[in-house]
Amino acid sequence: MSNKILKGKRVLITQADAFMGPVLCEVFAEHGALVIASTQSLVDPEAPATLVASAGDIDVLVANLALPAPNTAATDVSDVEWRETFATLVDPLPRLLRAVLPQMIARHAGKILVMGSASALRGMKRASTYSSARGAQLAYVQSVGVELAVHNIQVNAIAQNFVDNPTYFPADVQANPRFQERLKREVPLGRLVGAREDAEFAAYLCSEPASCFVGQVFPVCGGWVTR
Repeated sequence: MSNKILKGKRVLITQADAFMGPVLCEVFAEHGALVIASTQSLVDPEAPATLVASAGDIDVLVANLALPAPNTAATDVSDVEWRETFATLVDPLPRLLRAVLPQMIARHAGKILVMGSASALRGMKRASTYSSARGAQLAYVQSVGVELAVHNIQVNAIAQNFVDNPTYFPADVQANPRFQERLKREVPLGRLVGAREDAEFAAYLCSEPASCFVGQVFPVCGGWVTR
């Protein structure tokens, strides 16, 4: 892959200090992008529009949204947990797109990538709130992806799990022998997907050679969902 597949592209990355944000910023910059790394909260309904307005022209939007995953039995999920999870992971998406799409439609070009989760693709115990929100993200991507293809705007998602990142797999978790046993038992790859491996794939999906993908969800999870 060319080192400059994103040369000159203005890329807005949300929650750049969490989840895949830091490595995405690093890898996209290496590929020649001008990275606009936002760390502001997008929970406030007006925040996404304010962010996009301040960013100016945007060729690529990477919706990197995360929060600590609730680990709650379905019988104990509260309305507060449900609302807060959806407010962080789901509600910002249509607001971001409403803000950024007019300029992309006017240019007849743009790419939008959602950094999602494979927890929406395979059942997990005590993850009903989180998996439901991540599933909503993927359903949204599939729908708007086919709707916006006519405007030469590609909207896709990476559905990941067991990818090295500080939000869901911090160093203390990775060092736990029980986690290492689980990794070998549940993930055919036998290890975490490297952060840069994931980010390089994200960079490719945001580049011109990847203009044929429409509303697609790409599992990046070392074979976990197909095991």
